[in-house]
Amino acid sequence: MSTHGSQDAVGGPPAATTETAENLDYRIAHLQDRLASGELGELGVRVEARGRTVLLTGTVPSGPCRDEILRTVHEELAGFPVHSDLVVTEASSPDHAEELS
Repeated sequence: MSTHGSQDAVGGPPAATTETAENLDYRIAHLQDRLASGELGELGVRVEARGRTVLLTGTVPSGPCRDEILRTVHEELAGFPVHSDLVVTEASSPDHAEELS
């Protein structure tokens, strides 16, 4: 059997693509463990592989928390494009009194 084009000998996806996907899945699992057990203890962030791209979704308590998560993600997933859709739900006290009528 020949191996022409981008498929391997059994007609599946190319070996390099499969290895890259497995490597990305492994790195995402490691990242999730790191986020959950780290200083932030962040469990509200979802990390998903979308092809060779990574998508972050979820809610974080503050801007500095989001920045720390993004720093960690870029360290762990260097070489992969990352799209972030993290929402900050910073609950700060009001800066002025509410006027009631």
